[in-house]
Amino acid sequence: MNADHPIFPYLEWLSGRQPVRTLKGLTSAYLAYPVAERMEQRQVRGKLAELHRHYRKPFAERLRLARHQLADTVAFAMKAVPYYKDTLGGIGFDPERLRTDIGYLQDIPLLTKDIIREQGDRLLSRPLAEAPHFTCKTGGSTGLSCVIEYDQIAADHAAAVVLYCRKMAGKSQRQSELHFACRFPGDPVPPWPSREDFKCFAMNRSNIFFGALDAAGLDEIWATLQRRRPYLVHGHPSTIYALACHIEKTQGKGKAFAVFESSGELMEDYQRGKIAEVLQCRVVNRYGLAELGVMAYDLDGGRDQDMQLLDSEGWSESLATDNTPDGHQELVFTSFRNRLMPLLRYRSGDLGRVEQRANGLFLTDVVGRLHDIVPINGTPHATHHIQDVLDHRVGGIQEFQIDLRGAQPLLRIVVDANGSPETIAARVEAFWPGAFQLEFVQHGDLVRVGRHAKFRHVVTA
Repeated sequence: MNADHPIFPYLEWLSGRQPVRTLKGLTSAYLAYPVAERMEQRQVRGKLAELHRHYRKPFAERLRLARHQLADTVAFAMKAVPYYKDTLGGIGFDPERLRTDIGYLQDIPLLTKDIIREQGDRLLSRPLAEAPHFTCKTGGSTGLSCVIEYDQIAADHAAAVVLYCRKMAGKSQRQSELHFACRFPGDPVPPWPSREDFKCFAMNRSNIFFGALDAAGLDEIWATLQRRRPYLVHGHPSTIYALACHIEKTQGKGKAFAVFESSGELMEDYQRGKIAEVLQCRVVNRYGLAELGVMAYDLDGGRDQDMQLLDSEGWSESLATDNTPDGHQELVFTSFRNRLMPLLRYRSGDLGRVEQRANGLFLTDVVGRLHDIVPINGTPHATHHIQDVLDHRVGGIQEFQIDLRGAQPLLRIVVDANGSPETIAARVEAFWPGAFQLEFVQHGDLVRVGRHAKFRHVVTA
């Protein structure tokens, strides 16, 4: 039997209704998940309990523990990783000083993707053949990708972090979740049942594989959500925003799930507001990287809208680096969990600020990536500046994208219900004479990049 058998829509509908919904959730959480954990030789639940204990501690105690973890991580890297033996040993770095003087961290050189690609196995603490490992490749949506190797403990911690964060957002393992994934042309229909099907059952998760975001594709997505009725939906904000715009246009409002968890892309305020209002759900945000896993989350369930940095998982910094725009800082992280390939002071390429408050470290002022800089008539402009002009001076725009792959920047615009292409074109030309070619499109025509088909406001490759 293949996964597209006509019986599955009926089974989806049935599993989304009571009492089957509750029975399935209980079986997944208390029977299938422990069985899957043993079969895969994973240790996730114990690490989840450890996270709960950690975040019950006062922040001052957590901060002290993070400093010690930072010192231990650097000491380990200097002892076991050839690259750090050379770079830090060569400057006589003493990791013990970090326990009392965090300013000493600035003596550690910043790590970049270029260095990771160049150094290769010299960033590993032991040969890959000696222990189980998981290879993770960065998405490549902002340039050349690189390969990160996780050991078993780091992979288990990453899984536990996701469970912990969702629990703090109000979602237990008994409640169902749905994950959006891109459907690529030519992908074969998988057989059923498969290993992935059991994994999804154990996690009480299902997948939507979407293709075009045209009216027909969005109607298909909405019908699937109505059948399955998950508690939490996880996906790119641009995809769910396109769905919200479609539902607003066709039926005003609709409700098919309780929580939307955004990841993979920067979620803008206008997207968050539209999704919450039209799809009648809570919206929570998370920040993660293929290189480190989830590093920040709306731990209060989306009520504050500021993401709390996970001090249990790494040390977070925000720095003004050589190529950051004026007034912005780049996010830099040191990972605590991955002893196979520890990353010290890794430049993420993302822009934002690390803010220390009485109850934790928070990620604020996230505006995009270093790559999201657009030359307009020879002058670089940050994407959020362009967005402000389009929102507050041009108007009538639902979404935009700037394609820099041609001789002249191409500005793609999705017009909202109150917009006029003629008016928009005249105003764009008035603000930026001769700067852009214009193309008026639908959501499904926007370019998606990288192996996960992410939306980006700026397309460069």
